Amino acid sequence: MRPLETTLKQNLKDAGRVAILGIGSDLRGDDVAGILTAQQIEKIIGRKKTITQARVFIGATAPENLTGEIKRFQPTHLIIIDAAEMNATPGHIEILNPDTISGATFCTHSLPVKVIIDYLLQSFKFEVITIGIQPKTLTVGATPSKEILAAVKQLSSILGKLLIKS
Repeated sequence: MRPLETTLKQNLKDAGRVAILGIGSDLRGDDVAGILTAQQIEKIIGRKKTITQARVFIGATAPENLTGEIKRFQPTHLIIIDAAEMNATPGHIEILNPDTISGATFCTHSLPVKVIIDYLLQSFKFEVITIGIQPKTLTVGATPSKEILAAVKQLSSILGKLLIKS
């Protein structure tokens, strides 16, 4: 098992309800990484039996608009996926500590991810898993790079496998 998969498996071992929040913009090249990953996870888990209740939320550039729906779902675990500038190789996937999230710059949404997490934590307790994917380009009108598409495939495959009951 790869380190990313091992870490995610450990983080999700006691999950009861998992919310997956994909963030980004489909207008700015690789900033679409979080959205594409969330959409792929939704396709993978589909109507299959999952080890936990799982629900995908597409936050796009205004994830704060979904805080009410996420609160109603009451997840035990919230996975946030977004393109993040980490000064790494394009397509690099990293689990980021939400308390030190200022070390990575998330791209185009209006509220910082930490503000959304803190707001939700005022209503109920849950574990947060914040995943950043290093973009190659954020140029307006660009298509996602092959590095981002490979990272999306890798991450959605890992999470799909961890969520589906064998």
